[in-house]
Amino acid sequence: MDFTFTEEQQAAAEAARAVFADVAPDGVPSPALTPGAVAEDIDRQLWNELARTDLLGLTLSPDHGGAGLDPIALCLVLRESAKVLARVPLLESCAVAMAVQRYAGSALAAELLPPVGRGERILTVGANGRTGHDPAELAVTARRYGESGGASAGGSGWVLDGVQSAVPWAQAADWIAVPAHTGGGRPVLALVPRTRDGLTLADQVSTSGERLAEVRLDGVRVTDRELIDAPGCWEWLRSLLTTGTCALALGLGERVLAMTAAYTGGREQFGFPVATFQAVAVQAADRYIDLRAMEATLWQAAWRISADAGGPLPAAGDVAVAKIWASDGVRRVVQTAQHLHGGFGADTDYPLHRFHAWAKQIELSLGPAAAHEEALGDLLAAHPLG
Repeated sequence: MDFTFTEEQQAAAEAARAVFADVAPDGVPSPALTPGAVAEDIDRQLWNELARTDLLGLTLSPDHGGAGLDPIALCLVLRESAKVLARVPLLESCAVAMAVQRYAGSALAAELLPPVGRGERILTVGANGRTGHDPAELAVTARRYGESGGASAGGSGWVLDGVQSAVPWAQAADWIAVPAHTGGGRPVLALVPRTRDGLTLADQVSTSGERLAEVRLDGVRVTDRELIDAPGCWEWLRSLLTTGTCALALGLGERVLAMTAAYTGGREQFGFPVATFQAVAVQAADRYIDLRAMEATLWQAAWRISADAGGPLPAAGDVAVAKIWASDGVRRVVQTAQHLHGGFGADTDYPLHRFHAWAKQIELSLGPAAAHEEALGDLLAAHPLG
């Protein structure tokens, strides 16, 4: 197995490290001390810097002003962003843009994508459904104009009704990708401007203190051009979002373990750094193994999505394995870090508690480990190995 990245992928990671080098993970009020959201908006200065360095168009084709790289490159950048808890919709905007580029008509792609790469337009997606436990596409219905219960006025297009909860960065987004299902149960993906009539937002707050939204659609009309009904579109986008979440978990876990190594290397007891104590070293070594497993499964999933490569299981199987490791692994890393930091880890003047809150949000986003274990079991039952 060759995990060597291409020169272009390595250059993207290096550019990301340079952009994120000056970002402080505690640049907003602590979620532990803030009753609501820690901020009303995304980090606009960072977003503009990402646009200036062409990282927002990293995965767009040259026809749309991008670099034409793949999901692996996006995951490398996401990994760096999580090390500083970057408060930007990098995953959501880039993932939706890639789905539009891959599955939408040329007219919609030409309208949406170039401004996305320049940072002038932000995209997000409702991937949690009504409760976070059921498939997101089941939370919204899409009906043709004039169908039973739909609009009776003439014209072509669709009517959307339903709710998507915990939509990230929705208040800052210009367009929201909404998975829905038709009368026949077929999943589709609608691209809806945030200001479209019938679409309303209600504030929600994430575990990490970031502002989310409940997106309610009440008779929202979209044109045929704004609805992607290509087979596999929503499934592919959901897999990309899940894999990107695994990249965030890996980057966060690596930063937390580095913080723990620095602290235990400098903290002395009985005249020796606590990092030299066997009980401390063994726990840190176990978390290093977790991170390496998270890394290997992440790149396997990202490669399957990038290359459309075949295998004994569908790509969804590799994505499920990656999310199982990411969810369990990032939880174990931050718990061990809190333990090895002692009381210092709970000090709100020290950023570790922020990483813990973000880790819990990432662990549960797009399904905890148990949900993906169940999905993997279903895949194994449907595709027996050997």
